[in-house]
Amino acid sequence: MSERFLSDVPGIVTAGELVATVDAVAEWQLADGMIPWFPGGHADVWNHTEALMALMLGGHRPEAELGFEWLLSTQRDDGAWHQYYVADGIEQDKLDANCCAYVAAGAWFHWLLYQDRGFLESLWPTVEAAIDFVLDLQTPRGEILWARHADGTPWSFALLTGSSSICHSLRCAVALAGVLGHDRPDWELSAAQLARVIHDEPEAFAPKHRWAMDWYYPVLGGAVGGEEGRARLSERFDAFVMESWGVRCVSDRPWITAAETCECAMAHLAVGERDRAVELFSWSQRLRTAEDRYWTGIVLPDEVHFPGGEQSTYTASAIILAADAISGGSPASGIFADHSHFPPLIDTHAETDAVEPT
Repeated sequence: MSERFLSDVPGIVTAGELVATVDAVAEWQLADGMIPWFPGGHADVWNHTEALMALMLGGHRPEAELGFEWLLSTQRDDGAWHQYYVADGIEQDKLDANCCAYVAAGAWFHWLLYQDRGFLESLWPTVEAAIDFVLDLQTPRGEILWARHADGTPWSFALLTGSSSICHSLRCAVALAGVLGHDRPDWELSAAQLARVIHDEPEAFAPKHRWAMDWYYPVLGGAVGGEEGRARLSERFDAFVMESWGVRCVSDRPWITAAETCECAMAHLAVGERDRAVELFSWSQRLRTAEDRYWTGIVLPDEVHFPGGEQSTYTASAIILAADAISGGSPASGIFADHSHFPPLIDTHAETDAVEPT
C-alpha cells in the first residue's frame, strides 16, 4: 500500500471510510488495469481516469499505474480511445473527444501527488497524441465537436458539458507541457479560444438546457468563474437541486445522482461557496452503502435506486475527489476547485497580456 492522502471531512465522513470506498473501487479493477463501471459492465476512458485519481488518493498507486498502462495499451494510432470497452474488447467504437482529453487531467493529478518526472515523461506521448486528436475537432469559432465515428467522420455539433471538461483537461495538458519543457502555444491558444466560446457564445453548443451538467460544468471546468460563476450556479440552483438530497441529472425528473451532486459541490467550491459545497457533499452520503460503495442514483419520492440498483466505480470516485477538494488533504486537492493553479489563459481579445484564469 502506497501513501494515502485522504482526510476526514468533519462531521460527514472519515478518512477511514473514504479509504474503504477506494479499496472497493480497487476490488473491481480487472487484471489488465481496466476499471469498469461495475463488475461485468463496460468502461470508458473518462470514468476510468476518474477512478485512477481516486485510487491514488486512497493509497493504491500501483493499481492506478496499472490503469495508466491500460490506457497506453488501448490508445489508437490517432491518439483516441473508443467510447466503451468491455473485458474482451470494444463495445462502442465511437471516439468521444471529452473522454480522450481527460487522460491529461489524470496525468497532471499523478504529477501533483508524486512529482514523478520519469512517470510523467512516460505518459507524455499518450497525452500529446490524445490532445492533438481532440484539437483536430476544434472549430474556427473555438468549440470542440463532440466526437468522431470510428472511421474518422466527425459529429456535426459540440456539447457544452464536454467542451467545458475539455477546457479543464487542456489546461492540465498545458501545465504538463510546462513541467516537461515542451512549448505548445497551439494548446494554450486552443484552451483560451474554447474558454471564450463557453463563456460568451452558448449558441455554439447543442441545446441541453434540462441537463444539470450543462448548468454547472462551465464553472467546474473553469471557463466561468468568480461572481459570474456564482450567479450562474444561483440562477438554476432551484431547478436542479432537491433539498437534503442533491442534484438531479435533469431538471424535469426527480432523479438524484451522487456523482453530479459531488461535481456540483466542487463547482461551488471553485467560486468560493464552501458552505454550499459542504452541504451538497453531505447530502451525497445518503447514497453510501453498508459495504462502503455508493449507489449511482435514487428516484424520489419512492427512494428507488437507479439505474437498476447500480453501485458504480465512477460514483465512488467522484465522492473521493469531492472529499479531497473540500478537506484539502492532498497536493492535488485544488485540481477542480482552484483554477488559479493553472497557467493563465491567453486573452484572445488582445495580442498582449494574459488574463487571470477563472
